[in-house]
Amino acid sequence: MTTAPDPGETFVREDLYLYGFSWETEEHFAGRRVVTPGQAVPDPTAVAWALADELSPGDGKESGLEQELRQLLDTVDGGLIESITVTGYGARNAPAFLAANADRLPRLRSVFLGFVSAEAWEISWVQQGDITPLLEAFPRLERLDVRGSEGLTLRPVRHERLRVLRFECGGLPAEVVRAVGVGDLPALEHLELWLGVPDYGGDSSVADLAPILSGERLPALRRLGLCDSPAQDEIAAAVAAAPVVARLEELSLAMGALTDIGAEALLGGQPLTHLRRLDLHHHFLGEPMMAMIAASLPDVDVDLSERQTEEWRYVAVSE
Repeated sequence: MTTAPDPGETFVREDLYLYGFSWETEEHFAGRRVVTPGQAVPDPTAVAWALADELSPGDGKESGLEQELRQLLDTVDGGLIESITVTGYGARNAPAFLAANADRLPRLRSVFLGFVSAEAWEISWVQQGDITPLLEAFPRLERLDVRGSEGLTLRPVRHERLRVLRFECGGLPAEVVRAVGVGDLPALEHLELWLGVPDYGGDSSVADLAPILSGERLPALRRLGLCDSPAQDEIAAAVAAAPVVARLEELSLAMGALTDIGAEALLGGQPLTHLRRLDLHHHFLGEPMMAMIAASLPDVDVDLSERQTEEWRYVAVSE
């Protein structure tokens, strides 16, 4: 099976990554094949272990994480486990539970909370909780992906090793956006926020992005995605003057309601010719503006696919 590019290395289109796998096919996370406890694997460090939290909405069952982790640690040395995904309807119990077992997982480097396919689940169904304990308990964690935002919270933290932080959802709470902005993440190279819409909890403003756009607390940032927003024009205008842009290699303003107004502001701001990639897919640009962008950035890999022509402007992912 050919897998999509790993989003820890670049931005991946939502139709390839969010909708492009199912439980009938081989799945990957952080460059590792995802397997379930009980499967025999020759090298436990080379796979991502899938644990299930809440398996279906409203079934009243308690989390199965404790049983699944016990089964895993009965058969695999916890010191050899580097990657974990949490599947099911909810992942709200996972941060606290994994944190409580941090001493048994000393090599954990990557975690995906809410590793479910949209072929089976609406992204708005996936339950999350406070993810702060996970970051506090695993100082060597290098990557954290979070899918779904119902119940999601985050307090500002300092983390010395985190390199990739991704939030996939139809509405990212402003509290989470602000916590990322004022946290200390000196090693973070890839930050991706699907901001979403108010109906699904996406209540952040462009002002909430200011600490991120300043780059002061993100000295290692090289890939920034501010995606899936109905306010994509305003975000583009803010990005046009943002200090962090000068050191980026990749920038994504994809999946939102970007129009000619935002694109004109973006082109009229600081130079973008140093970028390796500019992702604007799913947009509402006119063809002349698309041609202008391509002509202005001839050496940049610009994704202008998925041009929307409807008068009603909408984001790519909301529910």
